Amino acid sequence: MPRINRVIELWEQGQPVYREGIGELSYDNGKKMSDTWADYLLTDFEHAPFDMVGLRAFMQGLADAGPTRSGHRTPTVMVTLPSNCRTREEMWANSWQVRHALSTGVHGILHTHTRQPDAVQAFVESTRYPFQTIGVGKGLLQGQRGAGGQQFPAQIWGVDPVTYTKIADPWPLNPEGEIILGLKIEDRECLANCDEIAAIPGISFGEWGPGDMGMSFGNADAHDPPYPDEMNRVRNQIKASADANGLKFLSSWNDPSKDDEGNLQVLIDMGAAIFSGGGPERAEVGRKMTNRQMPVG
Repeated sequence: MPRINRVIELWEQGQPVYREGIGELSYDNGKKMSDTWADYLLTDFEHAPFDMVGLRAFMQGLADAGPTRSGHRTPTVMVTLPSNCRTREEMWANSWQVRHALSTGVHGILHTHTRQPDAVQAFVESTRYPFQTIGVGKGLLQGQRGAGGQQFPAQIWGVDPVTYTKIADPWPLNPEGEIILGLKIEDRECLANCDEIAAIPGISFGEWGPGDMGMSFGNADAHDPPYPDEMNRVRNQIKASADANGLKFLSSWNDPSKDDEGNLQVLIDMGAAIFSGGGPERAEVGRKMTNRQMPVG
């Protein structure tokens, strides 16, 4: 039986994953996006309205139109949040956003501007139910997610509410977990703490956020290559921190001097596990390059 979160399943097979933006948060679009070419869908609440009503309807549309051709009930869905993960105080003040997002049935959260290790610790704790003990006392305190909101996400996942609470836990900290938590380590303050940030238990992946990272170094537009030496050094440093702590690495690569295969080869050589940028045509090329076996969609 496949996992609920197909991104985890693909990572366990050694395959990189590809994303697509969700677009309109509606039931009808959820039904349409059930057939997506992407391995996971991302909705951006960092820069767009925090629409939980729309996200809930979208998730219901995905579930009603499923299963996918890969045998999963829905594609993996992740969100970013309006708040940042800059300090522990900011994280706790905005932990309601984590609870609301997870209660729609999404499978992961990519948090932004993760600058301090104790803020990342609070982020992980806010996603966990208190009875989960893996990692508690070893970098984490007790989970802070409360009972009462598990019925809706459980039916989106196709499990009973008790089972949901057991598997709605961060992977790979919990090998049976189905939630993936990511970090945008995307400015100079994040960079200074990247080793400590990446070591917090419960995180699945990290990215270096070249657009914001470039801005923190005074460059208004440094999102795409070719990068100055300073940006290459930063990327390598964050990738090294991710590798040292078993995190998957998210990166885009859109060098205008290269074709799709050339850009993908850079990411493969880099050891990235999440390829950002490009559309279905690039993903098709990449899947052939890595001998992908799982059906698309």
